[in-house]
Amino acid sequence: MDAIRNAIQHHCNPLHVYCRLRGLGLSYTTAHWLSKVYERLFFA
Repeated sequence: MDAIRNAIQHHCNPLHVYCRLRGLGLSYTTAHWLSKVYERLFFA
């Protein structure tokens, strides 16, 4: 169960989201803005 929890936490981490967005080809500015919004919505 810990492995599943750790995997979910890793993939939901705002830095991971930022890296995936950059990997998809989004610009630095767009990926940074989206990851900041994501962090504020889900981690505030």
